Amino acid sequence: MKRRTKIAALGAALLLTAGAAGSAVASGEPERPAGEPREAAALTGSAKLYRPGHDISFSFDAHLAAKDNMHPEAASGTFRLRHVFPDGSSGWARARVDCLVTGGKVAVVTGVVEESDRWPKGRRVGVTVHDQGRHDRLGYSWAGQDPQKGDVAPCLSSAPFEKVKAGTGDFTVLPWYPEYGES
Repeated sequence: MKRRTKIAALGAALLLTAGAAGSAVASGEPERPAGEPREAAALTGSAKLYRPGHDISFSFDAHLAAKDNMHPEAASGTFRLRHVFPDGSSGWARARVDCLVTGGKVAVVTGVVEESDRWPKGRRVGVTVHDQGRHDRLGYSWAGQDPQKGDVAPCLSSAPFEKVKAGTGDFTVLPWYPEYGES
């Protein structure tokens, strides 16, 4: 093979490889070893909410394994919240994830409170995250909830009505693609 042909073939191969890698990065999909299935859905990251006079932070590490794609209630992980109120009082909680669904850049996660100094242990709470880059939003299901009236249902939360404080949100939502089979 002539030298020019070899150089052209090598250049084409490099461009194809770079293009494939670039499209994976552009899609927002995390890189993984070849042949390894991606997890079915995920919500990771943390942020502080924008609410004057309050210091509110959330962090998430929620995952749905590929083998559990059609079973969002098999999700695992934790999420945490901390809230310092304007009067200086505070509260924190850690919840064990019990359901996760995502669609595009929106995730809904529920979990059972396992540790807390303020909120009832054993209660299910829900959080919704909208990953919008620098303008993330967050909502939660227990706003105004009467502790005597029970839990929220799995994978149920409110619209993401709270703004995330500028410069603090680093949420990553991995979209869920349920497989329903042939129609």
